[in-house]
Amino acid sequence: MTGENPFRYGALALDEAFADREDEVRELSADIRNGQDVVVYGPRRYGKSSLVWRVSRDLIAGGVLVAHVDLMTTPTKRLLAEKLARTIHDDIASRLERARDVALRAFRGLRIQPRITIDPDDANVSFSFDTARTPADVDATLERLLELPGELGAERKRRVALVLDEFQEITEIDARLPKLLRAVFQTQPEVAHVYLGSKRHLMQRIFNDVNEPFWRSAKQMELGLIPVPRFRLFLRGRFAATGKRVDDAALERMLELTAGHPYATQELAYFVWEQSAVRKRVVVHDLELALEHLRRSEHAHFGLVWEESSRDQRLLLLALAQGPGRPYAAEFRAQHVLPPATNVQKALAALTRRELVAKQPDGTQAIVEPFLAGWIRQTQA
Repeated sequence: MTGENPFRYGALALDEAFADREDEVRELSADIRNGQDVVVYGPRRYGKSSLVWRVSRDLIAGGVLVAHVDLMTTPTKRLLAEKLARTIHDDIASRLERARDVALRAFRGLRIQPRITIDPDDANVSFSFDTARTPADVDATLERLLELPGELGAERKRRVALVLDEFQEITEIDARLPKLLRAVFQTQPEVAHVYLGSKRHLMQRIFNDVNEPFWRSAKQMELGLIPVPRFRLFLRGRFAATGKRVDDAALERMLELTAGHPYATQELAYFVWEQSAVRKRVVVHDLELALEHLRRSEHAHFGLVWEESSRDQRLLLLALAQGPGRPYAAEFRAQHVLPPATNVQKALAALTRRELVAKQPDGTQAIVEPFLAGWIRQTQA
């Protein structure tokens, strides 16, 4: 029996810790190989980044050039240019040209010439741009950088994928950037652009609003819960890989609590494994103790969620903690002593933007995080 916990939560779920999503992996891999632009939707903690990491790893092994930029780390156009230049150099140009001087040649035509620094310890290359330049110069430099992935891929007849994480931040960097990006991207058949975002309402506006430059510009892939039968096989396999057998009752209780929520299932399984670390068998009692440890671990996070909620939002969370419902229905509001419908509407809109509550396939509203509802019932009801 190995002594290392096989479950991961919080960070990316990589390699063996990556749970299922086989259909999504195949679909996204095929889209990228075909040069199809894709926007990946899904509530927080549904594994968007883990999915793209898995797909990228397989594509790189197959010869696709994958460049990745997290827009959350590029709050200005200058920083965006620096991150773009580095990922284009590291993940595209350097893979096509072994000689460093040849790989750097692609950056000589930029309006603003970057200052290139080579770390003497690890030979990593970094780029910085002069800030004392006009906005037009910065825009021209960005435009040229965005053109490079397509040109470099076309020269060597290689497929390129440009992954833009936290893409909803693009308008925060500069409201005019979406037009610039769209003008370049629509002329790049060699490049598959993959857009990820953690704020669904903003991402949906960018790609579904007829007045936005990216309207209907990409295939939309929405991640849902992982089917319980597939998670059942995954959990059994991961416990078994460390010499543990899970009782059916314990396994079914775990799946009942998380309903296939990717993050929550990995999180609960992590605590269950730790609770039974010195034994080969996992029973329901292990699960119940693990659940208490998990709630204590999440107390600070859930407490902050509660503190940041208005009075009407708290009332609605209290109501939905009892189970999914229809907040606009007079019967539901009366049952839970909720404020008038207009107040409920504002509270629901705010909770939806915060991705704490989401509409279910049957039309009801429900708290997204499985353990938040239990924490509310336990500490606030």
